Amino acid sequence: MTEGNLSASSGPSAVGGAAGGAATEPENPLLDRVFRIPFDRIEAEHVESATRSVLDAGEARVAEIAADSRAPTWDTVMGPLDDLALDVSERLAPVGHLVSVAETAELRAAYNAVLPTITSFWSRLELHPGLWARVKAFAATSEAEGLDPVRRRHLEKTVRAFRRAGADLSDDERSELEELKVRLARLEQNFAEHVLDATAAYEHVIHDERELAGVPEPAKRRYRRSAEDRGVDGDAWVVTLDFPSVEAVLKHAESRELRQRIHEAYTTRCRDGEFDNRGLIVEILELRHRLAGMLGFESFPDYRLEERMARTGRTAQEFERELAERTRPYWRSDADALEAHARELGIDQIQPWDVSFVSERLRKARFDLDDEDLRPYFPLDAVMEGLFEIVERVFGFTISAAENEAVWHPDVHYFEIRDESGVHRGSFYTDWFPRPEKRQGAWMNSFITGGPREDGGFDPHLGVICGNFTPADGDAPALLTHREVQTIFHEFGHLLHHCTSDVRVRARAGINVAWDFVELPSQLMENWTLEREALSVFARHWQTGDPLPDELFERMERARRFMGGWAQMRQISFGSVDLDLHTDFAPTASDAGPADVVAFVQERLEPFSIRTDFARAQNFTAFTHLFSGGYAAGYYSYLWAEVLDADAFTRFRSEGVFDRDVGREYVRAILSRGDSAPPEELFREFMGRDPDLEALIERNLGPAAA
Repeated sequence: MTEGNLSASSGPSAVGGAAGGAATEPENPLLDRVFRIPFDRIEAEHVESATRSVLDAGEARVAEIAADSRAPTWDTVMGPLDDLALDVSERLAPVGHLVSVAETAELRAAYNAVLPTITSFWSRLELHPGLWARVKAFAATSEAEGLDPVRRRHLEKTVRAFRRAGADLSDDERSELEELKVRLARLEQNFAEHVLDATAAYEHVIHDERELAGVPEPAKRRYRRSAEDRGVDGDAWVVTLDFPSVEAVLKHAESRELRQRIHEAYTTRCRDGEFDNRGLIVEILELRHRLAGMLGFESFPDYRLEERMARTGRTAQEFERELAERTRPYWRSDADALEAHARELGIDQIQPWDVSFVSERLRKARFDLDDEDLRPYFPLDAVMEGLFEIVERVFGFTISAAENEAVWHPDVHYFEIRDESGVHRGSFYTDWFPRPEKRQGAWMNSFITGGPREDGGFDPHLGVICGNFTPADGDAPALLTHREVQTIFHEFGHLLHHCTSDVRVRARAGINVAWDFVELPSQLMENWTLEREALSVFARHWQTGDPLPDELFERMERARRFMGGWAQMRQISFGSVDLDLHTDFAPTASDAGPADVVAFVQERLEPFSIRTDFARAQNFTAFTHLFSGGYAAGYYSYLWAEVLDADAFTRFRSEGVFDRDVGREYVRAILSRGDSAPPEELFREFMGRDPDLEALIERNLGPAAA
């Protein structure tokens, strides 16, 4: 997802605008201006001509605004500028999306060919002297002084966006900055491609089923199908590096040798060989540091966080340090428990590839609970139906399936969201299963940002939520782990934030908020997956229809904080090392070799590791969040927002998890407001006070560890 400013990214998370108008070139589906994007007709051959057409039109509109001799007003400067930025980003969004979910060699080549042009367009937009002069001239008018609060906020943020982009630099410096951004975009795309290719290329062929002892039967059947799909002769099973495949081995395989093999393959992706990302990381960090320096910032975190709740890299680092100290006793207690249980299992010294296996066995021993006990109660379709019912009961939005047409894969489904008065607020796609041509992880992106119209109508929003969950197996539907259920609720929280937006200035709408605030709506939704009342809505056995038994829920409840210290310290370690890489490593990156970045990460992970070899078992060379996604110098935001969500949910727990009045107040104060006001003000509107860190400690960790 992308934090919204004037400049948008080339990806599907860019700021969008309302669809409308007829196709300029109907034979090119990327130029077909309809709400239902014709994904099924988009081919690699369409990318270059469509991109050229969209960017040429955008450049012409920039020139018109800059050369306009009329008095600067909202309608002659800000309105047209916003419209063109929204239009360009929205029209280019489908290509970036398809690269994420349905990449082919031809599409990759086409996208890489136009990526420098797209990046250059956005860089030049905020470096255009004439455009900058018009914005400054309007900002100095009496009309600007009298703008309503949302427009005034947008103007102020736009002025800062121009300055942050380098609009006040000299001509030579602006040219250098544009070249730097183009190079950086190319490197980040190459990083993502290496991760995708390394993941898809790996296979471990097994011919003796005994090697898979302990692995659940559904996973073994998937490995068998992978062998068939890859043309492996004879009785064989193939373990790949998509996450459901890896997770089944690490959690359940009794063969320590197999766990080690798969763990090392997964964590060392892109650390050497054809898809080596180490050199890319060094150069990405160096270019980010140079970019920040050119714009007057001491570090890249200071540059990135100026417009976020944390404001500075130091504040984010202090937040991570404080939380680490609060977490450390619980983490140490969890680590001791893992090491002790490993010894009970005959493992003299626990290794990184043992952690998930030992953790699952320990949870089973303590609470008689593991993921496979719960999976039959979470069929995907029932989880989605239950999610929709909860959203209707709490927030008043009705969700229904619509005709499944023009999609990029048969697994994709399409839905519509309506409010209590029947207004179509938005639509969205779901794409839940792994494929070789689809990137890993789970995410939400926006395609179109709608909102209220001047005539009183409403333009619907459009978005997508994606994941990589365990697919259906034989006669059984797709059955989810509880963590996968939480992931669906999480991504749908982002989707609601987008589709319920009521902000008239669309660049300030929906998910276009400070990055350390954007996770609040998503993480808040996860809380319903832990409440008995909510689970009663959808947790039913896929065969019998029986509800989740009380005794099983009680075991879930007792295990709620199981390994909470370990999990929270893991998140802290990622956020801390992210900030360290962009602060301490980056200034000397030009003098560092590719191996140095791995050594640096290992050193910085050691305070969060029970032994040095655990610090070595890190996956930063495939960490797309930091090096090709939007979380560079911002991974701390997950925990920052988790403080907000843990605290905000205390209102629902105290007043009722299905309380419609609280739900309406949340929609009014936060969900529908986008970036129309500072996020801390929106939080105070809902809670009546500032956030309380203790809510997170109590929810995740509980009473102080001994």
